[in-house]
Amino acid sequence: MKKVLIRPLVTEKMTDLTESQNKYGFVVDINANKIEIAKAIKKKFEVDVVAVNTIKNKGKSRTQFTRKGRFTGKTPKYKKAIVTLKEGQTIDLFGEV
Repeated sequence: MKKVLIRPLVTEKMTDLTESQNKYGFVVDINANKIEIAKAIKKKFEVDVVAVNTIKNKGKSRTQFTRKGRFTGKTPKYKKAIVTLKEGQTIDLFGEV
């Protein structure tokens, strides 16, 4: 079984969406579809998912100059999912911190 949810997405923008519109962001497996994401959220946090929006981010090329010459690489590609929950339900991302 593949791991669908990788980590929560905690940024200022996602915090504002959580407070105003009850939406939560997660970095998910690049090959996961919306149905798998919704099932994983429901199973892990025991909440009802209303909608799932996904965004694929391509890796960017980066160049670094060192003493030995130029080194070119790429940042990793990843997929984000923004999950809308049923009204009145929340996810406690930080648990007992």
